[in-house]
Parts: sequence; C-alpha cells; structure tokens
Amino acid sequence: MTIDHARQSLKHTFGFDSFRPMQEEIVQAVIEKKDVLVLMPTGGGKSLCYQLPATVQEGLTVVVSPLIALMKDQVEGLVENGIKAAYLNSSLELDEHQDILAQLERGEIDILYVSPEKLVTQSFQYSLKKWNVQLFAIDEAHCISQWGHDFRPEYTKLRALKNIFPDVPIIALTATADKTTRKDILAQLQLKDPKIFISSFDRPNLELNVLPAHKRIERIITFVKKRKHESGIIYCLSRNQTEKVANALIQEGINAGYYHAGMISHERAKAQEDFIHGRTNVVVATIAFGMGIDKSNVRYVIHHNLPKNLEGYYQEIGRAGRDGLPSETLLFYSLADVVLLKKFATESGQPALQLAKLDRMKQFADALICRRRILLSYFGEEVKSDCKNCDVCENPPELVDGTEIAQIALSGIARTNQDVAIGMLIDILRGSGKQEVLNQGYHTIKTYGAGSHISPEDWQQYLLQMLNLGLVDVAYDQHHALKITTAGARVLKGEDTVQFVSLAYIEERAITASSKESKTNSRRKEAEEVLFDMLRDLRFSLAKKANIPPYHVFTDKTLDEMARDMPTNEEKMKKVSGIGDKKFASYGKLFIDEITKFIQEKDKAGEKIQGTTQDITYAYYRQGMPVGIIAKERDLKSVTIYGHLADLYEKGYDINIHDFIDKRDLKKICENLKEKGVPQKLKSLYERFDGTFDYDKLRLAVAYYRKENRKQGVIEYR
Repeated sequence: MTIDHARQSLKHTFGFDSFRPMQEEIVQAVIEKKDVLVLMPTGGGKSLCYQLPATVQEGLTVVVSPLIALMKDQVEGLVENGIKAAYLNSSLELDEHQDILAQLERGEIDILYVSPEKLVTQSFQYSLKKWNVQLFAIDEAHCISQWGHDFRPEYTKLRALKNIFPDVPIIALTATADKTTRKDILAQLQLKDPKIFISSFDRPNLELNVLPAHKRIERIITFVKKRKHESGIIYCLSRNQTEKVANALIQEGINAGYYHAGMISHERAKAQEDFIHGRTNVVVATIAFGMGIDKSNVRYVIHHNLPKNLEGYYQEIGRAGRDGLPSETLLFYSLADVVLLKKFATESGQPALQLAKLDRMKQFADALICRRRILLSYFGEEVKSDCKNCDVCENPPELVDGTEIAQIALSGIARTNQDVAIGMLIDILRGSGKQEVLNQGYHTIKTYGAGSHISPEDWQQYLLQMLNLGLVDVAYDQHHALKITTAGARVLKGEDTVQFVSLAYIEERAITASSKESKTNSRRKEAEEVLFDMLRDLRFSLAKKANIPPYHVFTDKTLDEMARDMPTNEEKMKKVSGIGDKKFASYGKLFIDEITKFIQEKDKAGEKIQGTTQDITYAYYRQGMPVGIIAKERDLKSVTIYGHLADLYEKGYDINIHDFIDKRDLKKICENLKEKGVPQKLKSLYERFDGTFDYDKLRLAVAYYRKENRKQGVIEYR
C-alpha cells in the first residue's frame, strides 16, 4: 500500500481533500512500518494518523486507550464513516463481547480499541497472534511515564509489547509531553529507530481571555446566554462550585448539567452522555471531566477558577474548537484562587515543583504581553509575532502609578505586625466597624480607614497585583498572614515606585469578553445563520434516532460549509469537508433536501440568494413540475428555465434529458453535431434543421452532446 491509496481513502472514507500539517508524513511512516512518536495538540488530528492506514492495509490495528467513554465515542465515529471498528472493555455485555471476538476471528474488524489492562493479559495476547496485527497505536502515551502529568501504572506493562510482537510497529501519540516525558515514552515502549513528529502547540482558532473573578457568575451567565445553542464546558475547583454554577445557569433558562467525582457512577455517565448527545449544551465540571470526550463542536471553555498549572490549562482549553472553527476561552482569576492553590501546592508531595508551575500559571494570567506567546513559550515554542486573538492583543493594558495605594496596604501590613490575612487587612484599610477589627485594637492604628475610598473588590485586585509583583507573600503556616517582601519594603520606604494595571481597563476588558457575540455566529451572513440552524436541527433529530452524538452525523465545520456553499446535488455535497462516501449515502440526500427547501422558501419570499437561481429550478424539477409551471412559479420565462436545465445537466445534475426530447430526435441532433460541429450560436443549429426543432430542444441536445464528448475529451466548435 502507498500514500496514494491513503490519499484516496482520506477523501472517500473521511471526506477530506487534504491532510492537516504533519499528518501525511506520519501516515507515510506508519505505512512504511516504522515506529513513530507523535506529539500533536488536542484537535490536531492525531487519531487519523493510525485510523487512515488501517483503512488501506491488511490486518488489524489495535488501539490502546485508557478511557471507556473515548473508545465508544471513537468507534461510533469510525462506524459512521463505514470503517469496521469495535472495542473490548468492561462496559460490554457477555454476548456483545463474544460477538466481537467472533468477528476478530473471521478477520472482519480493521480497528480494535482496548484498555491497557486487557492488552497485557496472556490470553488476549495469545489471541492477538492469530489476528494478524499490523499496528499498535498507544493513545495518551504520556500515561506510561512517571514524569508525565497523568501517570498510570498499568501503562508500564506495555513495554512488553516489543518483546512479544517484535515485528509489529508501534505509534505512540500524546498531546502533552515535555522533553523528559518524550524520552521516557521512547524508552518504556522500546521503540526501534523511531520517527519523531512534534507539531506546533498553537491552536490559532482559540481566543484566550483572562478576567477578574469579580461578578464571575453574572458574567458567565451573560456570556453563555449569547451562545444558547452552542456547547461549552465550565471548569470549577470544587464539587460544590459545579452544582452552584450549574444551578445558576439553569435558573436563567440555560440547558446545563454538572459533573464531579462525588456523583454516583450512573449519574456521571448520564451527565457525560447528555452533553455528548447534545441533550445539554453546557456542563459545569471538575477537571475529572473531558478526558473521555472527543466532541468536536465545543465552542467555549470557561475556567471558573485559576488552574494549578499551564499543562492542565492547555489540555482543558484544548477541548474547545477541535473542528478548527473559531472558539473562545475565558479564565476567571482571583486572589482567593492563588491563596488556595498555593496551599495545595505547599501540601503536595512536590511543593517546589508545584509552586513553580503555579507561578508560571500566574504569569500567564497576569500577562501584559500576548498570552499565546507566553503559553507557547512554556512548551518550548518561540513565536516572533503577537497572535491578535487574545484579550491583551485586542486591548493592550493601561498602566497607572500605584505607589501610593501600595504604600497604604504595606503600611497596614507593617502596623499589624504582618499578622493579618487579606480579608482582615481590607477591613482595616476600609475602616470597618466589625467586632473582629475592634477586638484586636486595629481601629487605633494610623492606617485604619486610610483606604476607605477604595471598594473591597478593588482592594482585592490591587493586593493580587502586589502579590504577583512580589511585594507581599502569604504565610500559609500562619493562617495566611501577609508578609512584606524585600521588594515591598523598598516601596514602603519610598525607594521604589509601583505601576498597576488600571482597574478601569480590567473592568472594561471583562465586560467586553463576557458580553460580545459568539465568534462562529458573527462569521456567518444572516441567511447562512438561518440555514445553519435548520441543518443543526436536522442533524440533532437524525442523531437522536440513531442514538449517536450529533457530531458523528456531521461536524459543525461540515454544517458551516453546507450553510455557506448550499450544495444541492451529490457532486457539490461531496466537495464539502467531512463528507465521505458512507456519510453521503447515510445522510447526504436528506441535507440536500433541507438546503433545497431553504432556497425555495427564500425565493418565494422574494429574497434572492446569489448563485442559487439554477438550484431553485432544479428543486422544482425534482418535485416533478413541468417547465411551464416552474416558470410561472418563479416568474421567469420558459426559455430561461430550459437554459437552467441544460446547464444543470451539463454540470452533472440528475436530470432525465428524455423528459424533454425523445431518443430519435436526440440521436439525429447529436449526429449532426458530430458531423458539423457545435456552432457558436444556437441560431445556426436551428437553421441547419430548418426550424424542425425548437430552441429549447436544441439547447438540451447540445448540453447532452457536450457532456458525452467531455468524457472523451473531444468537442468541436464551428
């Protein structure tokens, strides 16, 4: 098998005209039986790198996946594309399990998904030797490394694969692995002279935004309401927060659910299935959610809290926009998040490492330069230009002198012997009459009430900036008391000045990010948006009937192209990205009918859509209308309708030419055209037959002759 066979399958099976970056080189290496390591971001097209070769090579591709939900999702998608795929895991009933084993014995399956635990059993390995395995694909390969962020001990047993199947190539794939982890993957799997492919970590379709936590529930509701029909994930730090946020959305009429580890297993499974199948549009979850989800049309990811590191943040936002369409990410960031996460890091088994990772996360959140450059730099990828698709690029920060405000806060810390936490300090600076303040005698110190002109929320923002500027620190072992650093002492003494990001700027940026329209909606023209909604509704009903996720019928990207190009025949529909032969056979004509209905309705309402007039004529023809009735319905002349039909026939539309001209007359005209050539003007042909045939018949006969001769590459003009 060659890469040419793979290109053909790419089009006919998956419906894609071209490869994404690096895919062709990876597929070539797999076809050549090389061991391969692939590092590619979520949504970059890793799965195709082993799925495509499996469609053109003899034998079985075995895919190792750690997640039952992901196996099911991937297999459903492959089957929809006409690929013989299955999975073996604990979710199957005994008879289902036996049926799949029987299919494997008969060689009827091309791709099999299994868990690492299943793969390493002796009985299963014995069976594999009979099944002509031609490739092992290790998904989430970082799980094999103790240096990876998601180490799974069961993965380490996969190192035995090369000993048992020395001649079977391995492709290891991951979206997140640093240099140490990559090296460990190669060693653990004993890959022989591997080809290593490292793709860019950039996801240019994702817009990056960071917002202050003040009013975050209100802003999340505003944001989601403008995207009511779009799918989104909202991540929270705690179980209680997931339920609280989900309930707030539900009260606003938003179709939301929640997911966390405290739920019983069938409740979690239902929450995930409801989201995958589009029964709920928004899921509010802890970070446990998402690993088993291959949902391509998640349009936004919101972090209710600061993530603990950039690896987790990158992986979580990567669940948005897997189809390549514009998608959005919002990160809400508060001083309380930093304090809590620092506490978690300090109490972890690797405090120095976790604190360092948290510092990098904070640097990203506090960025005064392009956020994408910071994110990519963390993963070792240098970018020379700004992305123009993050909040910093779109609204560059405004800096103001914050020395006086910082000195008020530092003075308050010093005068309380560096013994108070953030909340108490703000109460003191604002001159609160709370009993706790009075009991400690803090109302007698000089800075009591010195910051009463600043709101509690603004003080939170200023203190967060001071913490991130290194002017203060938090003593977690002393009830989170604030301590003045060396840099802070210099500011307090007047030796240094401080610049803060303007709070007015921060507020304006937050309002802009949470209230703007959906990026995908704003790209479409009004007519395209209406048609997209119609196609989305049709997709949902078909998916519901088949009990599969809607994106397994067609992705949003495919619907987007349909709404833009409005294909009304098979040839045009198959040019749409993501529509292979099996997909067209299953759904193509239903979507053509929906598009045709839309075009007709617009035409009847007097709303002409550019470039669709012939398609409207074709729609009426398919309904069995005579030419005269079509002309009357459309307020056009019959000659115009005949012209449409002739053009459509020549373009390959399904038109029966004998509805308009009998075979004997057609043969006679074509023989004349063959002998004397096709004249430049139809009048000349009319005169050749002395008016025996009317112009309409002649026009259709010429279209027939041209189409037949084009197949042979010969047309004569005279």
